[in-house]
Amino acid sequence: MRAVRVVEGAPVVVEVDEPDVPAGDTDDVLVDVGSASICGSDFAYIDLGVTATLGHEFGGTVDGVPYAVEPMIWCGRCEQCRAGNTQRCTDSPGVIGFTLDGGLADHIRVPRASLLPLPDGFAPENACLVETASVSWHGVRLAELEPAERVVVVGGGAIGLMAVAAARARGAEVALEARHPHQRAAGERLGATTPDGEYDVVIEAAGSESGLACCADLARPGARVILLGVYFTHMPVPGVPTLMKELSWKGAMAYGVHDGVRDFAEAAAMLTATPEIADTLITHRFPLADAAEAFRVAADRAHGAIKVVMHP
Repeated sequence: MRAVRVVEGAPVVVEVDEPDVPAGDTDDVLVDVGSASICGSDFAYIDLGVTATLGHEFGGTVDGVPYAVEPMIWCGRCEQCRAGNTQRCTDSPGVIGFTLDGGLADHIRVPRASLLPLPDGFAPENACLVETASVSWHGVRLAELEPAERVVVVGGGAIGLMAVAAARARGAEVALEARHPHQRAAGERLGATTPDGEYDVVIEAAGSESGLACCADLARPGARVILLGVYFTHMPVPGVPTLMKELSWKGAMAYGVHDGVRDFAEAAAMLTATPEIADTLITHRFPLADAAEAFRVAADRAHGAIKVVMHP
């Protein structure tokens, strides 16, 4: 079968062995991948020389039934898992698309617990968006928004735009600070306004030093800053504004479970209720065979790409 792997520093479609077909009492299932999208972290994985098949944002079918697949695998036994913080699992077998083979392939074997049945009315070709939406939903949930609080999102990529959608779904008025015109236009379609003044809650989704500085500038004294951007080295938080404004910076890692409900499920419900989110974020679709071109387009954010999806 086909799979996208890193070969000499670039994503390439290669032929690999089919996953073993589950049999007996195994908890694993074989997924026929229907859609898989490219995340900004995939480019970091390429730079790191990851050897597993790429793709942690994906969905597909099992025996004809459509699912989204949660790539963070947890043990279910450790203290963090029992508390619902599955994203902090201390005995995780790995992460699909990073340490384990991912969904940029024709087929993939995954734990049954990773499957999320798509709600009625959810377009299966958009199942790959559930992972992205879950990251943002979890971050906005951690912000513990209060009525009438002002919210701003810094960063107009897919995570930032999903954060706009998640905050709007929770009833907040949201502004968006984005670098590119097409990102600002997408934010407007999702209900975001242009930043004006200072904000009670700042969602950081830029993953850059300039983005962190912008967060500090837009934060009111005593504000909460939720960190969704990924930093593989030191994170240069602005010192003086943090001290003078007494800002709180809170990390948000992936998604978990709260009150017995998966962030993954709530994110899927949001996408089902608001189809314009997928219509706004998905700017390009490619067949799996065109993976190299798909990654080239996804890397060029200045020229219109937001979420690039591939279909095996």
